[in-house]
Amino acid sequence: MEKLVPSPAAVAAFGDLAADVANAGVTVGKMFGSTSLMVAGKAIGALYGDAVAFKLGRDSAGHAAALALPGAALFDPSGMNRPFKDWVVVPLAAAELWPSLVEAALALTGR
Repeated sequence: MEKLVPSPAAVAAFGDLAADVANAGVTVGKMFGSTSLMVAGKAIGALYGDAVAFKLGRDSAGHAAALALPGAALFDPSGMNRPFKDWVVVPLAAAELWPSLVEAALALTGR
């Protein structure tokens, strides 16, 4: 599997996102070999190249809406056509929507 290296713009946008959601109990950690947004030790989002993968729950309205965004796809960290069906990768072009996707991911955790 080839590691996707995020651009400086993606790193900055992810850092801004992490700072914006810190008051909701979200911390920054490592998961999937990437810088991730964590709640109680579990990842709800991960920087993935120039995108963020969000755990939204495959049957949620947030998942469907995120998947409909241009450039969005199911998260397949192995690159072997085995996507995580609860996770959606949302590109940097839609970074203005990332905070609302964190909120949707947090809702799944009960926060």
